[in-house]
Amino acid sequence: MDANVALRKSVIRACQEMNAKGLNQGTSGNISVRVDGGMLITPSGVDYDQMQPDELVFVSNDGKYDHEKVPSSEWRFHLASYRARADANAVVHNHALNSAIISILNKPIPAIHYMIATAGGTDIPVVEYATYGTQELSDYVEAGLRTRKAILLRHHGMIATGATLAKAMWLAVEVETLAKMYLGLLQVTDNPPCLSDAEVHKVLEKIEHYGLREK
Repeated sequence: MDANVALRKSVIRACQEMNAKGLNQGTSGNISVRVDGGMLITPSGVDYDQMQPDELVFVSNDGKYDHEKVPSSEWRFHLASYRARADANAVVHNHALNSAIISILNKPIPAIHYMIATAGGTDIPVVEYATYGTQELSDYVEAGLRTRKAILLRHHGMIATGATLAKAMWLAVEVETLAKMYLGLLQVTDNPPCLSDAEVHKVLEKIEHYGLREK
């Protein structure tokens, strides 16, 4: 199979997996992968089960694309994600329920569990709200991802990045799991016990090769 076709098919499978795992609803999320000169991103408003490989849209690093195709409305913040993170080759965005709830509360997910380190720091921050698809939101995303591999978007959802698409998907699941844990704790206390920054930094030193091992 042509490498480009295989990559496009992997994005479609990831979209279907995202919905199957309950990380997203309908066509509200979007996924991209970095390629030479830009990225391939899911089109706007196409059902994942009906999406075809040639419907993915190439968007160049300077934001140009074939105007006979319509990329996801969030293409700007996908490009911003790649600018912010040289280590990212895939970006997963979704409206996972628990992550979205925490984003609405505008509460960064604190170090309630050592797996917080998978997102690259001592918490998972919430970036400011801006209308979807805008340059303003893209700017907030770029700033947030300079210090984290995953962030929450206020009143919106989450973004997870990865060196590969599989790793970005894995991190998206971890973020949603942490959001679910945190939401559960908030039913009991407004101030759940957390690991110290010093302990999280110890984990950060160890966790570089932790997690999904791709075959």
